[in-house]
Amino acid sequence: MITLDIIAFDADDTLWHTERLYVDAQARFVQLLAHYRDLEWVRERLFQTEMRNMQHFGYGVKAFALSMIETAVELTEGQVSGQDIHTLIDLAKEMLGAEVELLPHAGEAIPALAARYPLMVITKGDLLDQETKIARSGLGGYFRHVEIVSEKTTESYARLFQQHGIAPERCLMVGNSLRSDVLPILALGGHAVYIPSDLTWQHEVAQPPPPGQPGFYQIEHLGQLPELLAWIEGNQACG
Repeated sequence: MITLDIIAFDADDTLWHTERLYVDAQARFVQLLAHYRDLEWVRERLFQTEMRNMQHFGYGVKAFALSMIETAVELTEGQVSGQDIHTLIDLAKEMLGAEVELLPHAGEAIPALAARYPLMVITKGDLLDQETKIARSGLGGYFRHVEIVSEKTTESYARLFQQHGIAPERCLMVGNSLRSDVLPILALGGHAVYIPSDLTWQHEVAQPPPPGQPGFYQIEHLGQLPELLAWIEGNQACG
């Protein structure tokens, strides 16, 4: 029998749009350097720089901006202009100040679920940026706990659950990333709902669990989550 004590949510591209800001910024970045290198070559070099810098800067817009600047300096052999650097800084500020646009059904599903379950946010990235987005989203008041971590691994989830006195097998995590939101939770014996996003960062791509994996569910959008939970509870009742 499954008994859920808490439902946890990823934030970016699970509750609100985020990745498309990065896609747009990346497109503008490669155009800025188009007269130096082939567009695809610049795009791949930026990704390599992001991966190399992750251990130093972590995730988020500020880390992305530093990687854009470093890539620009490297690809131009130090010839990138101060004006171009300023353009990249302005681009990062634009991303940080962008409107928080909820994904379809988030505005209805979260309040409805909060009336029945304790809710939690587990997200990664820059602390100030994530706190600001949660506050501006209008959803912050529905979550009992908000945790912003530097990385989502089996170990980091285990520490969070221990701190909050949550048994992994009594937690359900909802997110758009197999790598960060699903696989670590399943490894702990918990439950995970995967909601594929139209846009997925290359770093977050992973192989899905095998068919029939216990605790794994997939839905198309947040509006289907209450129905999924009712189905789970119905199966419990039948058992």
